[in-house]
Amino acid sequence: NHHWTKNILASKDGTKLYATVGSNSNVAENGITNEVNRAAILEIDLKTSATRLFASGLRNPNGMGWQPQSGALWTVVNERDELGSDLVPDYLTSVKDGGFYGWPYSYYGRVVDERVKPPRPDLVERAIVPDYALGNHVAPLGLVFYEGKLLPAKYTHGAFIGQHGSWNRKPQSGYNVVFLPFANGYPIGMPEPVLSGFISPEGDAYGRPVGVAVDKGGALLVADDVGNVVWRVTAAAP
Repeated sequence: NHHWTKNILASKDGTKLYATVGSNSNVAENGITNEVNRAAILEIDLKTSATRLFASGLRNPNGMGWQPQSGALWTVVNERDELGSDLVPDYLTSVKDGGFYGWPYSYYGRVVDERVKPPRPDLVERAIVPDYALGNHVAPLGLVFYEGKLLPAKYTHGAFIGQHGSWNRKPQSGYNVVFLPFANGYPIGMPEPVLSGFISPEGDAYGRPVGVAVDKGGALLVADDVGNVVWRVTAAAP
């Protein structure tokens, strides 16, 4: 049973919850019937308890946030494995209501995964290309947009992403927290490492970042499920 972790986020008006549900497999090898309402983000109405499919084709979305400038929902996604060290890139993307993002039939839009049988060219044709590639097997599991005042102003409206790190890639990738600046509601530039140093010279993990959040004081909080601690990151003293 793959991807048992879930992530929830409330709508700004407090009337709905959005829940991420990862796939039950790598590329539907357990059958597509076992993937109903999985590899998806679900929308739950808190008043009626009605649940609907908000977006699909997201292999393992974990970490969501409302982008402050646009108000759009964004998520980070762990993509499929077993295509080598340099495929497939994990990504950050805005999430469109009713959008389909390719899994399992294709990746990064319309790149067909030939392992999936039977193919679905009709679904591949409407697959949405993600907004931003984070790197291969970095395993992003946390996302938060910064609206605090404690950290330098350059972080305002940008995204902090917790990257759990690769288990099947050489050289290793991820194992850090990165910051991605945003302008006019979309990412610009390259990811900037914010918290790193989790890999020993021998390649062992001292820690692996998971969820990220901002506390009331404006500090960045990072859950680490190898160190079993929560790190609190603030600006350096002047």
